[in-house]
Amino acid sequence: MSQTLFEKIIAREISADIVYEDNLVLAFRDINPQAPTHVLVIPKKPIPRISEAEESDQEVLGHLLLKARLVAKELGLAKNGFRLVINNGYDGGESVPHLHCHILGGRALSWPPG
Repeated sequence: MSQTLFEKIIAREISADIVYEDNLVLAFRDINPQAPTHVLVIPKKPIPRISEAEESDQEVLGHLLLKARLVAKELGLAKNGFRLVINNGYDGGESVPHLHCHILGGRALSWPPG
């Protein structure tokens, strides 16, 4: 099976503007930002999408959200707010089959989103 774009970023085969990393997750700036601040937080473990996560992934999923909160705070988004988005499947807007959380902020975000 071939590696996803995100697996190649984790392996440093493709460069990215990394803003956070630990043993479970990696956060980097989106190359096609949809807001002034647009960062992706991905688990290093390849989980294709949230609908395919297992009970055993509970630790990494919780860690992913807590680190998204930390990254948003470190990027100065906590005061005015930010949005976390997880797309699932084609109709959900998923473009890379590797679970990822978008952090969007730096401007007012409208609702509904799409």
